[in-house]
Amino acid sequence: MPLQVAKVLDDAQLVQAWEMYVSAFAELRAAAAQRHVMNRREFDEVMTDERVAKYLAIDAATGRLAGLATFTNDLDAMPLISPDFFARRWPDLFAQRKVWYLGFFAVEPAYRSSGTFEEVIAEMWAEIRVAGGLAALDICGQNAALGLPRAIQRTLEALTPQVKTEQMDVQTYWSFELEATD
Repeated sequence: MPLQVAKVLDDAQLVQAWEMYVSAFAELRAAAAQRHVMNRREFDEVMTDERVAKYLAIDAATGRLAGLATFTNDLDAMPLISPDFFARRWPDLFAQRKVWYLGFFAVEPAYRSSGTFEEVIAEMWAEIRVAGGLAALDICGQNAALGLPRAIQRTLEALTPQVKTEQMDVQTYWSFELEATD
């Protein structure tokens, strides 16, 4: 499947990307306590931010967008993460701009077993390998339970057997509810 990397999406791409993003993440809207799905304004801001690369997997036969991912080594461009965390954890790599963040990776449901996932991951990983850096992303509990970290690890190990995978942080949500009394 042809892969394009863009700095900014044009109006037609933006409409198609938004529709695919909403479709790909529909089930995640109510599955995680922290909001993992951007609203339209946030989405448009990321899609027009030149600091963030957009990886677009296009179905050659239909021209349809099959997958879309965002990737940057300018961590200030990513909302909801702390660049200070990465600077403290990996000071040398951070200072050299060798820490990349994958903001999201959406695959249109009809393309979920098409190899799109592996193609995009391989393309991003090639950039990291050349630079000698690392990639980070957040994965909600539901996607972790579905095996997403392991799927990424398998894909990367096929490309680079010595890849090191580590859960770098975890966040849990708790509730405290008053029990009903009769």
